[in-house]
Amino acid sequence: MKSLSFDDLLAELRHRKWELYLFGPHERPDLYVATFKWPACADVFILRSENDATAYRTPTYPDTDVFSPDIVFWHYHGDPEWTLRAVLTIGSPGQADAPFQFLQAPPLCRIPIETRRRVTVRPTGLVQRPTP
Repeated sequence: MKSLSFDDLLAELRHRKWELYLFGPHERPDLYVATFKWPACADVFILRSENDATAYRTPTYPDTDVFSPDIVFWHYHGDPEWTLRAVLTIGSPGQADAPFQFLQAPPLCRIPIETRRRVTVRPTGLVQRPTP
């Protein structure tokens, strides 16, 4: 992916039809979260602050809570721009470069249930994201 600004990366995320969640008060959310659901897994991006973000891919079984997974295939934590860039460039499920190893989800891959009590959901569409 060519060098894009954080705003460009967010626009790309919306263009690829990720679903957006705002956790907390609508006027000042505690977390911005985006998900992309594949047939058997989901990609999740959590923006906590201007300096703190987490992304991961988790398998989606019928009872999976994608906001509090026990298992992930891949995770990344760091600067929001680099974290978003990472999740937008991992291989699509089934591709040779897609992560597939089961890993125990680190604590940063979990959003506490009390944080999720107030939520605003903004679907951006139902189109599959293109393969990189």
